[in-house]
Amino acid sequence: MSEKVSIASEWLINEDSQCFDARLSRLKWLECESPQADYRAFPGGLLAKSLFEEARYCFVYGQFLATTVLGLAYIEITLSALFYEAGRNDLKRADLSKLLTEARKYRLINRTEFRALERARNRRNTYAHFREPGHKDGIERRSINEEESPYSVIEKDATDIVAAALDMVSKNSL
Repeated sequence: MSEKVSIASEWLINEDSQCFDARLSRLKWLECESPQADYRAFPGGLLAKSLFEEARYCFVYGQFLATTVLGLAYIEITLSALFYEAGRNDLKRADLSKLLTEARKYRLINRTEFRALERARNRRNTYAHFREPGHKDGIERRSINEEESPYSVIEKDATDIVAAALDMVSKNSL
């Protein structure tokens, strides 16, 4: 058993030493970009706050696919909650596409935010749902088209989602 603990400890120490600088850089960025907010900034309640916090944690630790999925789940639940609070019970089970359209219509988000979130939603879908090899929205094709490594493309998507989530927290903390 002690040999397994030793191997596990070595793995963590190695992982920490190789990734520390990148994690610290992302954490410093979050520290600068994060608004001051309390529980009222999370109209979706504990679930929304937990999704937001886990997305940020995954982002710092370089888990960019998880960041993208969790970050958009936070945005979806938050928009649903805002509409529900406003008496729009018809949207409590709406998908993100419908919520974004309604949020734009009712000026919860502006045109630029709508376009960015719609692009993020489409990118998230390529991560969460099967696409045939070489699909135009697939990570491999985007990597070639954007002349970036696949990992860099995924990191950029995660950064965009975290920025959008931070913006939503900021709007709800006013």
